[in-house]
Amino acid sequence: MRFTSAKQITEQIYDYLADVGPEMNTLSDEGFRPQLSDRWRWSNDSLMLAFHINPRAKWHDGRDVTARDVQFTLSLYKNPALGGGSRGELANIDSVTVTDSLTAVFWFHQRAPSQFLDAAAQMLILPAHQLEKISVDSLREATPLPVGSGRFRYRAWNKGASVEIVADTSNYRGRAMLDRVIWSVAPEHPTAVTKLFSGEADLYDGLRVEDQVRLQRQSNLNAFVLRGTAYGFMQFNLRDPANHSRPHPLFGDRNLRRAITMSIDRNSLVKSVFDTFAVVPTGPTVRAYPTTDPRIVQLPFDTMRAGAIFDSLGWTRRRPDGMRSKNGRDLAFRVLVASNSLNRIRMGVLIQEQLRRMGVRIDLEQLETRTFDVRRSTHAFDAALASWTMGSSPDGTRAGWTTAGIGEDGVNYGSYSNRTFDSQLDSALASDPSHAREKFTAAYMTINQDAPAVWLYEPKTIVGLHRRIRTTRMRPDAWWFSLADWSIKPSERTLRDRLYRER
Repeated sequence: MRFTSAKQITEQIYDYLADVGPEMNTLSDEGFRPQLSDRWRWSNDSLMLAFHINPRAKWHDGRDVTARDVQFTLSLYKNPALGGGSRGELANIDSVTVTDSLTAVFWFHQRAPSQFLDAAAQMLILPAHQLEKISVDSLREATPLPVGSGRFRYRAWNKGASVEIVADTSNYRGRAMLDRVIWSVAPEHPTAVTKLFSGEADLYDGLRVEDQVRLQRQSNLNAFVLRGTAYGFMQFNLRDPANHSRPHPLFGDRNLRRAITMSIDRNSLVKSVFDTFAVVPTGPTVRAYPTTDPRIVQLPFDTMRAGAIFDSLGWTRRRPDGMRSKNGRDLAFRVLVASNSLNRIRMGVLIQEQLRRMGVRIDLEQLETRTFDVRRSTHAFDAALASWTMGSSPDGTRAGWTTAGIGEDGVNYGSYSNRTFDSQLDSALASDPSHAREKFTAAYMTINQDAPAVWLYEPKTIVGLHRRIRTTRMRPDAWWFSLADWSIKPSERTLRDRLYRER
C-alpha cells in the first residue's frame, strides 16, 4: 500500500499528543488540536514541555494510555535500526521523562519554533505494553496487529485489496460518526476513477483536470478543491554525472540556469496542463503555509533577456536550424521524466517546444518510477522533471535544497549549495512566528535567483466525494485529519453503509 494511504489509515487508529490545525500553523502551539494530551505547559526557558495525558484515554484492548507509552514511542522512533523517517525532526528532543503516570516531559537540546510540532505531532503514540517485549528485528520484519487509541480501530486487511477500520464505540474523544471506512486498492488512476464514478467507491483524492467533465455529469458526487502541499519542478544537476567532484558542464553555470529559466513561460504551462487547478509556485514552498508570501516571484519569463545571456555566454545561433552551439557543442541536454506522471510528460513536451524556440534542445527520457528514482538518487542525470510533497511544516525545504541534503542519505539530488540560503532558511525555521514570513521570503528569493530548478506548478488537490457524506473543514495537507467527524444521515445511508451496523 502506498505511503499516503498508510498514513491516512494509521492516523485514524493511533493518536498524536496534539495535531496541527486547519490553519497549518506549526511555529508555536497555537491552533493545535488536543488528542492524547488534554493540556500542556512550558518551562520558563522553553527547554521543557510537559504533556498531561487525558485520563480517559485507553488503548483499544482496554489498557490505560500512560506517559510511559510516550517515553517508549520516542525511543522507538529514534532507534536507527528501524530507519525511522522522523529521526531528523526529533533530533532536538534529548529525552522524555515520566513524572507520574499521566505526565510526559520532553527535554529539548535548544529552543526552536518547531519544538511543539516536533514533540506533539511527529510521533503517533504507540502502546508500550504491546511492543516493548518484541525485538527490534522482529518489528522490522512484521509488526503485530495494530492496537491504537484513535477513534477508529483496525478490523481487517486484505493484502493488496483493502483495509477496513471501524468506529471505536467507547473512545475517550467520542465515537466516530462513521461506522466504518474501507480503503480499496486501485493499481492505476483509471481504475480508481472508474470505481468512484460507478459508485463502487465514495471518495478518491487523486482526480485530474481531465476528470472534471465526467465529474460534472455525476449528480451523486461533489468535488472539493484543496490548496495542496506539493509542487513540481525541473531540477538541474549542478554536478557532472560522470564525475561528481566537478561542476556540470552546463548547469554549473548560474547564468545559464537563469537564462533557461527565463526562457520558460510557466504561466502558459500551468494553464495548458492544469487549467485553473494549479498555480505557478513562488519557489520551493507552497501557499498553504502561513509563512509563504504569495507575492514572491521567480525569475521572470523574458525571452529577450534570456537570449542576451545565452549570447553573452557564447551560446549563439550559427546553425541553419537555429539551435545554439558553443565551441562545436550544441546547447542540449536530457531531461528525465517518470512514465507514471501524465502531467509531467505533458509539461515536458511543452517545455521542449518552448526551449527549441530559444535554440535549446532537450531530449525527454521517460523511465519507469523505480529507475527514475535510482537515476536521481545516484545523480546520473542532467535535469529531471520531479515533484515534492511537503508535510505540515515548511521545514521539508531543508532536506531537498540545502547543503545538508547533499550526500548518500540526502535528497538534494541536484547538489545545490549556497551557504547564504542555508543560513537564511535556518534563521527562518528558528524565527518566532511574527518574523518568520519575512525571513522565509528572504531565503526563497535567494534560491530563486540561483535557479537550481525551474519551479513549474503547485497543483491543487481535487477530491471527489459522494454527496451523502457530510464533511468538516479539510486541512490542505491532510483532508482526512477530521475523518471521524464526517457523517451520513440515517435516511441517506446505502446498503453498504448499513452492513457493518447490522452484522
